[in-house]
Amino acid sequence: MLNSLIKFFLENKLVVALLLMVFVGWGMATAPFNWQIDFLPRDPVPVDAIPDIGENQQIVFTEWMGRSPQDVEDQITYPLTTALLGLPGVTSIRSTSMFGLSFVAIIFGEDVEYYWSRTRVLEKLNALSSGLLPDGVSPTLGPDATALGQIFWYTLEGRDTKGNPAGGWDLHELRTIQDFYVRYALTGAEGVSEVASIGGFVKEYQVDLDPVAMKAHNVSLMQVVEAIRQSNLDVGANTVELNLVEYYVRGLGYVKSLGDIEEAVVKVANNVPIRIRDIAKVNIGPAPRGHSGFLDKGGVEAVGGVVVARYGDNPLKVIEHVKAKIKEIAPGLPSRTLDDGTVSKVTIVPFYDRTDLIYETLGTLSEAISLQVLITIIVIVAMVMHLRASLMISALLPLAVLMCFIMMKYMQVDANIVALSGIAIAIGTMVDLGIILSENILRHQEEAPEGQSMLTTVYNASTEVATAILTAVSTTIVSFLPVFTLQAAEGKLFGPLAYTKTFALVAALVITLFMMPAFAHWLFSIKSGGRDVRLYVNGMLVVLGAVALWWAPWGGFALMALGGNGLLCDLIERGNLQLGRLGEVMRVRRDAISIGIIIGAVSWVLAGEWLPLGVENPLIVNFLFIAVIIGLVLGTFKVFIHLYPRLLGWCLENKKTFLLIPCLILLMGLNIWLGFDRVFGVVSGGFDKVGWNVRTTSVWSTLAHGFPGMGKEFMPSLDEGSFLLMPTSMPHSGVDANLRYVQQLDMRVQAIPEVEMVVGKAGRVESALDPAPVSMFENVILYKSEYATDENGYPVRFKVDRDGAFVKDAEGQHIPDRRGKYFRQWRDHIRSPDDIWRE
Repeated sequence: MLNSLIKFFLENKLVVALLLMVFVGWGMATAPFNWQIDFLPRDPVPVDAIPDIGENQQIVFTEWMGRSPQDVEDQITYPLTTALLGLPGVTSIRSTSMFGLSFVAIIFGEDVEYYWSRTRVLEKLNALSSGLLPDGVSPTLGPDATALGQIFWYTLEGRDTKGNPAGGWDLHELRTIQDFYVRYALTGAEGVSEVASIGGFVKEYQVDLDPVAMKAHNVSLMQVVEAIRQSNLDVGANTVELNLVEYYVRGLGYVKSLGDIEEAVVKVANNVPIRIRDIAKVNIGPAPRGHSGFLDKGGVEAVGGVVVARYGDNPLKVIEHVKAKIKEIAPGLPSRTLDDGTVSKVTIVPFYDRTDLIYETLGTLSEAISLQVLITIIVIVAMVMHLRASLMISALLPLAVLMCFIMMKYMQVDANIVALSGIAIAIGTMVDLGIILSENILRHQEEAPEGQSMLTTVYNASTEVATAILTAVSTTIVSFLPVFTLQAAEGKLFGPLAYTKTFALVAALVITLFMMPAFAHWLFSIKSGGRDVRLYVNGMLVVLGAVALWWAPWGGFALMALGGNGLLCDLIERGNLQLGRLGEVMRVRRDAISIGIIIGAVSWVLAGEWLPLGVENPLIVNFLFIAVIIGLVLGTFKVFIHLYPRLLGWCLENKKTFLLIPCLILLMGLNIWLGFDRVFGVVSGGFDKVGWNVRTTSVWSTLAHGFPGMGKEFMPSLDEGSFLLMPTSMPHSGVDANLRYVQQLDMRVQAIPEVEMVVGKAGRVESALDPAPVSMFENVILYKSEYATDENGYPVRFKVDRDGAFVKDAEGQHIPDRRGKYFRQWRDHIRSPDDIWRE
């Protein structure tokens, strides 16, 4: 069957060409990278920076204000926990009781569907017996999201027309705008599960009672509470028919002003009504903070909110919808003219936007894959030494990556740093498949009997190695079966890597077995043509190279060099150009010179993408460094290939001596992995029997400290361009003290020049996802990148004058220029993010 498929695609090249176009277009449409492709409908793979390894949990949140944590635990948390234990699929329940708040986290098994578990929890809450919880207490189910769903944090600020801070708004005004306008609007964005508010003051009616007046009129506190409660009430009665018209009878009693509350009657004594105003003062003021959270930005108290993405939604798409909604509601946000004439408009200002991290992560991985592809192309061209075969093998890599994106999209594997790493890991194996097939086709072409068609040669070569290639790929895929069986957090973290590597290998297998033979037949069947044809083609390369200099100088020079080499060699062959010994060498080494030009051009691109010596060094220096590295590595390969027969002969003649080398490597590896103490602990036991404690010697101590063993870390560390500082104050510290601590912290950190913004949060946002006490701080510290970058995290060049100083426009901004210099934003002694952290 395999041979029949190879033969079908080999004989029907139009099908192969159509499939190629479909895979390229489809792959570009589903690619997760931020590609500006206007001619294709984009349907990218869902993207996030890191995999969500959180547990499958639902949160039941209950509010019982004014009650102590012990009361909440005894009367709410414990009864709810015991009632919910019987739910199907529950593995454990964890709960937290705070002042006036109860959080019950129900952990379900990983095989339980997320929304099915929410339905079961809701059914159980609706079926609770009436006497289980105190009167007036109503438990609610938390949002359909995880803690990793907090994708967008923002503050509300007064800004002028140029976007500069202008102020002019009180905290209670901003909080009211947040609660009754912004929050509802952003909740309507597609994919948003919840928008939670934090900071500022909640505006409320406040009745300040006069105890003396209450005693004089013999009024109790409960009478006042009942009077206020009944004063804010509309009453509906029957209907009245007058003149054949029906009228509804209603009693309108909703509170609309302070006077409505003041006129409320508490009691009647001797036919004299006692009103609220007689025993109290009614005002509008801020609600007590209690144990709610507050927000601080650079030492100034602020009002803001957090947008939580719905479980399973594409975080990048959700953020785009939120930003579109912000742009839509921005004109409707209030504005006012300050005393100095400045117009201050309420503006939504983000301080944590997952988009930046996602784009930078994707940019890093895209760059890593690009670098791998470029390096692989260099190695292929240099080692295979066959231009057509090298071109075919190199084209395999980007096509297989695009096909991998298609499978990720429809197998519901999200793109994140771990998943895309699987593609990077698979590149080496993918290249091997193409090399094996190409080398075998070239060997069969050399050994083919005279008169045998190229189609037969390619078919014989392909079918000869097809089963071996299939077996090799299958073995690699099978070796990942244990990773597919991982459960819980391990499975969520490493499962995507196993899937993407498998997808990449399957894509490479399909391309190698069914598409590459057809392209090989095309490429290897092309005749070089007569001298006139070659002269025409090389002349066209020179012309195209000259035109390409305007868009891609490196590509233009490469095409001109290839064409120029061909023209010179053709002129030497014709006898029109006499260069003596040099001309003879050029004629004989024509292909080698072309390969050298290609390697040089790809190396130049690699130097510009990689910049191994840093952006502060010129591109030519980075290029020379890469050229030296490539020369050393490939030279070592060539020397090894040349010496391999003699090395192999010596190893076979001296087996025992040679086997000491892998034994020493194994011992050194165990020593580094487990540590010197653990590996050689058995040896020390033998010395202990003769009374010599070898562990106390200086040699043993030095080796034990030098090889302590490798540490363990489950989650890889990410450079997100920010720090999260999480100090805590004393548990009994008050709101004012904690606010002062956060403000001092933010102001001191903000004073560091490399820090762009600091926003501190103390306590919790109004969400079931955040059970933080007011003594727990979260300070988000955003620091500037070392060099000014674009949205994908790539350094940007800016225009400079003849003296090397940066040129600025009328607004004081640097001017982007492809031929300019990179702008460093850190001080000279700051070399890494760790230096900023130490500051």
